Order: sequence, then structure tokens, then C-alpha cells
Amino acid sequence: MSRLLSALTLACSVAVVAPALAQNAAKVAGTDAKFVHDAALGGMTEVELGKAADKNAVSPQVKTFGKHMVDDHSKANDELAALAKSKGVDAPASLDAEHKKAVDKLSGMSGAAFDKAFMTQMVTDHKKTVALFEKAASGSKDPDIKAFALKTLPTLKEHLKMAEETRKSSAS
Repeated sequence: MSRLLSALTLACSVAVVAPALAQNAAKVAGTDAKFVHDAALGGMTEVELGKAADKNAVSPQVKTFGKHMVDDHSKANDELAALAKSKGVDAPASLDAEHKKAVDKLSGMSGAAFDKAFMTQMVTDHKKTVALFEKAASGSKDPDIKAFALKTLPTLKEHLKMAEETRKSSAS
């Protein structure tokens, strides 16, 4: 009797939870799912490039900026991964070919050439990332994804400002 009761309880739980999970997954289709995918790839790329800056940069400012990328983007990546999981969205676990190529290219450089290329890449990447997050912050259908974008946006804008300043100061 207790096994039957347990089986019925489990069946009822699945019947209640499964539609809710399906609804969450359905809610995060289209542009919201693409945002999660693109944000995850961008964040992982920034972490890898930040690690390369630690090894390959000569400018202390560039090294410091790289450390900010590792610290801040690792934290945001963890939050995004948890959000994606809660929404039933598959976020990439590793870099795609395009992003890996960018990391490999910069990782093969060193010294002043690395500093210049890295900071140029950081300005370009952060302009794109700020635009991506602004679009999600204003247009996301999912309230949790929208909240994540709104919460993360000020840090990304600060990264862009820091990247532009660091690029200028390390070029002189």
C-alpha cells in the first residue's frame, strides 16, 4: 500500500511539475534563448581573453583589466548558467569555433602587440555586449532574463569605459 501511495504521489508530482517546466522552456524560446546563448559565449570569451592578458600583456593596466574580465565575467557566467538551467535553456558549455579562433589569435601574441590587440578587442567586444544586454533589458519577454540583463548592464558599461581608457593609456 505504501509503495502504491508513493507511486501515486510521484505521478502527481510529475503531472504538476512537468507542464511548469515545459512552460518555462517555452517562455524562453526565440530571442531570449538566443540572448542566453550569445551572452554565455561572450562571457566565456572574456574570461579566456582575460587569462591570456595575465600571461601575455606587458602593461600593468592591461593585466589589471584582464583580471577584471576574469573576475567579473566568471561571476556573471555562473549567474547566467544558473538562470539558463532554471529556465531549461541549453547554454553553451564551451566556446564555438569563431570565439575560440579569436582567443587563439590573441593568445599567440605577446608584449606590446598583445596589449594593443587585446584592448582593441575589448572595446569592440564590450560595445557589442552592451548593445546585446540593452536589447535584452528592454525587450526580453522573460522577467528573470530581463532582470539579469538590467543587473549586469552597469558592469558591462563600466568595462567598456575602462577598456577605452586603458586602450588610450597603454597606447601612449
